[in-house]
Amino acid sequence: MGDRSEWAELFLSSNGRLARTPFLIAAGVLIGVAVLYEAIAGYTLHWLTGWLVYPALLFSGACVLSKRLHDRGRSGWWALLILVAVVAVWPQPEHFLDFLFSLVLIWAIVELGVMGGEQGANRYGANPLKTISI
Repeated sequence: MGDRSEWAELFLSSNGRLARTPFLIAAGVLIGVAVLYEAIAGYTLHWLTGWLVYPALLFSGACVLSKRLHDRGRSGWWALLILVAVVAVWPQPEHFLDFLFSLVLIWAIVELGVMGGEQGANRYGANPLKTISI
């Protein structure tokens, strides 16, 4: 993933499939940017720049989640539920519905971060892991 076009494809396109390791790296980058922004931005700066930063993070998150969901054989529209859950519990859960959203996030962590992708090609494209044939 050293090429700029690969990074742009990772964060700006929802087409295709994404293996687990690049997904975890991309998710870590997006969460890290969000945490860093929250730590740096003061109240005034947060209100002035948040309208640009958060939509960009949500769009990139939707792209990365969609590709990983495609690798698991699921529709990319499930990313909407996951992102709603992230927004609902960020930075910490406070209400009863947040508990339900936390369950959605636990499902997403297991489904996308622990389980492997579908073997072979599926309706979203070829397997992103290169198989070695002897």
